[in-house]
Amino acid sequence: MIAAPVAAETVVATRTIPAQTVISADDIRIVGDPTGEALQEAQNMIGMEARVALFANRPIQSGNIGPPAVVERNEIIPLLFERNGLTISTDGRALGRAGPGDIIRVMNLGSRTTVTARISSDGVAYVQR
Repeated sequence: MIAAPVAAETVVATRTIPAQTVISADDIRIVGDPTGEALQEAQNMIGMEARVALFANRPIQSGNIGPPAVVERNEIIPLLFERNGLTISTDGRALGRAGPGDIIRVMNLGSRTTVTARISSDGVAYVQR
């Protein structure tokens, strides 16, 4: 078998994009013949946030981007615990930066204990069981 380069459409960065930067249409391009799937993939990347630095002319992998953060590190956020009809609400301090659906550690400001919580799209931290 002889190894040969693969010719396929790929979405690449047009410039070096620092981590925590929201991706715009000018930041990406498609290398190869733009198929409907590649165009849709590129469209889905617009408005997402770079989780790590994305380098110019390198393919953008799906794990390197995500929804923009709604919670910043050290931000005071609502912390909710819900189970069997019981809801406990307090304030917490985010110990990490997170977007919707991310799981981070949050310190309960009342008890000073640290819990693991999933962040919702409105920035509320729901304690994980």
